[in-house]
Amino acid sequence: MWLPAGTRVQARVSCHKSRLYHQKAIAERVIRASGCPAAPPAGPDGEPEPGTQLVVVRLLRDEVTVSLDSSGTLLHRRGYRLETAKAPLRETLAAALLLAGEWDPGTPLVDPMCGSGTVAIEAALLARAIAPGAGRAFRFRHWLPWDDGSWAPLLAAARAAERPRAGAELVASDRDAGAIRAARANADRAGVAADIRFVERSVSDLDAHTGPGQLVSNPPYGVRVSEGRELRDLFARLGQRCRERLPGFAVTLLVPEMPLERATGLPFRELFRTQNGGLLVRAVHAPGRPEG
Repeated sequence: MWLPAGTRVQARVSCHKSRLYHQKAIAERVIRASGCPAAPPAGPDGEPEPGTQLVVVRLLRDEVTVSLDSSGTLLHRRGYRLETAKAPLRETLAAALLLAGEWDPGTPLVDPMCGSGTVAIEAALLARAIAPGAGRAFRFRHWLPWDDGSWAPLLAAARAAERPRAGAELVASDRDAGAIRAARANADRAGVAADIRFVERSVSDLDAHTGPGQLVSNPPYGVRVSEGRELRDLFARLGQRCRERLPGFAVTLLVPEMPLERATGLPFRELFRTQNGGLLVRAVHAPGRPEG
């Protein structure tokens, strides 16, 4: 028995090439077999209510796999991003950009189109060695049997490894005042507002930096904000400012399937492909020019 008595259960069912195909009927029988009360329907985002145990049932070619969700709240939700700007970026995808681009937390980081601040906040968390999920409640901690004494030392060790401040300047800027307000509020909830400098400005007004560092950003693209010549002009202007004002900086961008990064004139290479907001996107990286 994994679940304490009285645990509310929700079932999520998928069927593919199986004789059993009525997902709602399968979910009802799974909940009945668990002996636990059924949970209310999930919210509009598909996430169960707090305290609900999600049971995931997958039927593929008449073979059934039953799993218990061990996390609860979706893992990409760190808990700080309650305010969003246009085209929000998942926290996990922002962290992936930083890691794939091999940003050195001891060097400056700039996001000139920061939106709700996710890239800069994830950079601050990384620079301060704050473990993802250290402040969240995982669903598996309510399972039977569970010895929380085995979890406490791991959490204590992660907390002990945290640094009091980021070791380099982190700058989040955006021409939208509302985005800056949202980014600052999110950073405050994440506990890293003091590590980030927030600036309301356009890409054209980037500060000049010398030495190594990295620009990491999720620029507007595709159907989200603009298309065509206006969008290519934005990328061209970004490339020009990087060459003029950030010559030693590497650049990591999340871009759409169309090769908009070519407009920057920077020597990008592709790091990985994934989806963001239902769109196919690519992470691309261009190294900084060495000084001298």
